Amino acid sequence: MKIVITGASSGLGMETAKLFIKNGWTVTVCARRTDRLEELKSLSETVKTAYLDVNNPESADVLDSLLKSDGGTDIYFHASGIGCHNLETDLEKELNVLNTNCLGFSRCIITAFNYFRERGGGQIAAISSVAGTKGLGAAPSYSASKAMNNVYLQSLAQLSNMLRVNIAFTDIKPGFVKTAILDSNRDYPLLMTKEYAARKIYKAIIKKKRKAVIDWKYAVLVFFWKLIPDFIWERLRIDASQNKKI
Repeated sequence: MKIVITGASSGLGMETAKLFIKNGWTVTVCARRTDRLEELKSLSETVKTAYLDVNNPESADVLDSLLKSDGGTDIYFHASGIGCHNLETDLEKELNVLNTNCLGFSRCIITAFNYFRERGGGQIAAISSVAGTKGLGAAPSYSASKAMNNVYLQSLAQLSNMLRVNIAFTDIKPGFVKTAILDSNRDYPLLMTKEYAARKIYKAIIKKKRKAVIDWKYAVLVFFWKLIPDFIWERLRIDASQNKKI
């Protein structure tokens, strides 16, 4: 069994890749910072590394070649993404997040979809976030981009059924995980270790869950978030950290 993982140079991408390697999968790991992939390559002879920048238009061709190599791929896992607080509404920060999390995401996901469509089936898994449940004022572009990820995967899931192509989709929605994407100067509630979250993600992918909120505490939180009317939500003073007041 073979899996291709983008965004595997750190965080949840790297930790989840380790679990697939440990369980005997043939794993191709991709990232912009290829030097950080050497740790994964040292774990098994079956691990292959590749340079892939999701923001580069050429990455679609690169990914397509990786998916087709060595007899083809069973699962594509998209773990690439960035995020930031932006209470200052800095334009460059907003556009950087949207470029990676929306354009880069679409570029890779649709490439994988077209590959599996031609192949006749497969699985696409991607990390979105619980932040896509409701608009978060402290992180506008991040929250919006994750909502886009959710809807994009749902649209392709519907399309695969319309086309009668057996493509499984797994939308992974973690809460706060202790990775580089979080501001180290802030304190976050219900913070999970990346090792713990990766184990949950691995199981969700293997079981082909359609949606997986990581973990149960966030599943409860998301349930109640959805019940809050928009006119109330938009008046709440919410920030992700515990040491920042709005």
